Amino acid sequence: MSDYVKPAQIVSLMAEAGLVKSRLPGLDLLIRAALAGAYLAFVTSMAFLVGAQTGQFVVGALLFPAGFALIVVLGMELLTGNFAVLPVALFAGRIGWGAVLRNWGLVFLGNLFGSLVYALLFWIAATEAGHTTGGLIGDKLRALAVSKTTAYEAFGLAGLLTVFVKAILCNWMVSLGSVMGLASTSTVGKILGAWLPIFIFVSQGFEHSVVNMFAIPVGMMLGAPVSGTDWWLWNEIPVTLGNAVGAFVFTAGTFYATFGRRQPSPQDVAAPLVVRS
Repeated sequence: MSDYVKPAQIVSLMAEAGLVKSRLPGLDLLIRAALAGAYLAFVTSMAFLVGAQTGQFVVGALLFPAGFALIVVLGMELLTGNFAVLPVALFAGRIGWGAVLRNWGLVFLGNLFGSLVYALLFWIAATEAGHTTGGLIGDKLRALAVSKTTAYEAFGLAGLLTVFVKAILCNWMVSLGSVMGLASTSTVGKILGAWLPIFIFVSQGFEHSVVNMFAIPVGMMLGAPVSGTDWWLWNEIPVTLGNAVGAFVFTAGTFYATFGRRQPSPQDVAAPLVVRS
């Protein structure tokens, strides 16, 4: 029996998932979001290490979706995915704006905390607790922090527009990772489905707010000439807003408009939703 779930049923599942997420206790949201932030930080450092070792960043991009697969399969809370899932529940009348903003706010804080914890632990591991510069991976992460902040600042308003658009493009794909995670009832299908759009985003170097919660602070810890103001003004704030637009408009909005305004017909609905590994 096929484990494929058709698009109309996926939208129904998104609305149901949004309702469930909106009702999670605050502590659960914070813990699951912190773990999600740490998982993405793990694969970010891995992707840049592998890219530096091989000289081919595309190799790291191929491996990066492993972190997103962990989040999808284990049911963690990732802000960029929730930027798409919660609005579908909102459009369907299952929740209100208060529930959406509560989830987004708590998940943002949890993702940030988990990312910073891993950044500190990684800095200790990579630099012998500050006694070295971190070697090749240290060089890559320092350069990355600059390229994501002051490099945009050099272009002024055009730089802000650029980082904002890169964030929209990023989460147009990343939010599809959450959608594709619902497109199968098998564990393998969920992992493979989520892998596709995440690889597309990473390979093109677009801007992801949660990834940057690790990438920029760890570069600062390693000595990148980037300030906290540089981080938030030239990256974290515009990237978070761009990620929200990308998911809200191009994933939640479009999918609900074409698949969610009516009840799915029998032809739309796939096999019973039983997860098989």
